[in-house]
Amino acid sequence: MSTNNTTGPTGRFSNFGKLGGQLGVLLCVIGFVALFLGWNGAASKNVIMAQFPFLISGGMAGLAIVVIGGAMLVVQNAREDRARLEAKLDRLITAVEHSGGGGQAARRPASVADGSMVLAGPTSYHRLECSLPAARDEAHLLGLDDALARGIEPCRVCRPPAMAPPAYA
Repeated sequence: MSTNNTTGPTGRFSNFGKLGGQLGVLLCVIGFVALFLGWNGAASKNVIMAQFPFLISGGMAGLAIVVIGGAMLVVQNAREDRARLEAKLDRLITAVEHSGGGGQAARRPASVADGSMVLAGPTSYHRLECSLPAARDEAHLLGLDDALARGIEPCRVCRPPAMAPPAYA
């Protein structure tokens, strides 16, 4: 796969996509220069009423330009992050499709898929799909025979098997 610097994942030209960040930095620099010129002009006047035009033109305008430049930087970073995430998701989707595309049930060991494994808490055991033990830290994967041997009660919501499935030879 060859890389081309003129096209990017976010649009027609990747250089155009970088323009937003570069323009944001430029606007921040221009805004800081305007703030400095406003401050310098106000500092050269002794009368407060004569300082206001400098504060308004240099201070307020410079501050607004800095805020706009900062917003452009934030938006550009969000765009780059989104493009990076989309590229990784595309690679992940391709990898899952090439590996057979099976879900969780296809990748579980046979003992988990046939129901002989349960999530056990201190007082009850649950099916693997049960949402109740998901919030508990003490829930752990346990064989159904072990859960029954410990005398742990089955969940009343998900109703897991009360006896182990027969072993297949």
